[in-house]
Amino acid sequence: MPGIDESLLEAMRLPGARGASLVDWISGLALGAVGEAPGGDWEATAAETAELGRHVAESGSLAAGGTAAGGAEPGKEPPVEDLIATTGDAYHLLRFVSTPFDSTVFLHLWLDRNDGNLALARIRLAEMADRLVLG
Repeated sequence: MPGIDESLLEAMRLPGARGASLVDWISGLALGAVGEAPGGDWEATAAETAELGRHVAESGSLAAGGTAAGGAEPGKEPPVEDLIATTGDAYHLLRFVSTPFDSTVFLHLWLDRNDGNLALARIRLAEMADRLVLG
């Protein structure tokens, strides 16, 4: 079972990967990061993506089955599996990680739009999130 560093290095082996991080969406901190940072600053990127991730994870309208009372609860799976933001030249894939304790982290993969394969990245990031050991 890989830890943070091993998982991030594995993410960087995906075709088109430019950068990867593990972000705590409550604190806005990057728990680990490799490769390039969008905008050149992993701390700023982590804070900005954490805000986006927090809004999505706490959204009741996006919960499984569309239940309004959704939102992430301690020890429960986040209501959203992943989030994809696209730009003219890149994809940003945020994959929420389920843990036995508070699930407040996600993997962020910055993927080049020309060289990357979004479908493959989603599959592999989901596998990485399932195997990730935090602690």
